[in-house]
Amino acid sequence: MDVIQDYIEKCREIVTAVEDQKKEIRQAAEWFTQTILAERMVHVFGSGHSRIMAEEMWPRYGSFPGFNPIVELSLTFHNLVVGANGQRQAMFLENVSGLATRILRNFDLRTQDTALIISSSGGNVVPIEMAECFKEQGIRVVALVTKKHAEQSTSKRSDGKKLTDFADLILDSGAPMGDAMVKIPNLETPVSPGSTVGGAIVINAIKAEVARLLTEAGHPPTVLSGASTVGAERSAELFEKAYDEHAHRLARLYQSVGEPGNNEWSDR
Repeated sequence: MDVIQDYIEKCREIVTAVEDQKKEIRQAAEWFTQTILAERMVHVFGSGHSRIMAEEMWPRYGSFPGFNPIVELSLTFHNLVVGANGQRQAMFLENVSGLATRILRNFDLRTQDTALIISSSGGNVVPIEMAECFKEQGIRVVALVTKKHAEQSTSKRSDGKKLTDFADLILDSGAPMGDAMVKIPNLETPVSPGSTVGGAIVINAIKAEVARLLTEAGHPPTVLSGASTVGAERSAELFEKAYDEHAHRLARLYQSVGEPGNNEWSDR
């Protein structure tokens, strides 16, 4: 049995599953483009390993300002696995009701914003409540889940609602139920997940379409580019310019925090 080829073939199936969602990906890109053109930000959140998708969106080579990766270390720091700051705590915290509200209390959210929430199962409390909070502010929510896995998962919320219940648009990573894709002879459980593969394809397809739309609108994005692509001097210039733009956009998310009329949902 060639398990390497098996995994590669299943990844090809994921590519096809993403390709079948081009209409939905274009819709997400249109909403995100509107946000960026309004000089606001697309908020990207994922707990656990879904954090990978938030960081895939920005900042890295081939990406550009306009996205606010909300990476909460208490929910995503896996390096130590056990002991202080271990995985058990992170898995516990991602099902603590009210944490999403406290995270978003730090930002001055506006209806021009949009949000991309990533959760393979769509059933953990913090990503669900994150989407719920955005919706309460009149902000469009795009959910990236693993459809087959999410459909079979049980919500950790007492009311049974899932991330998809608070989404205006649902995208699918294309991975199977349980995520792991390769069965090994004489091994009880499958190995090698696929949601990261599918998620990364979705993220970068959105990114490409947003870049196209921004450029067509006369506002080409400032893209982080390596010296091997544009030369060392231009690369350094682009990095500084992109980081400055990100800082200016981020400043708008803080400037009115706590003022009357803002974040009124934060104490619910």
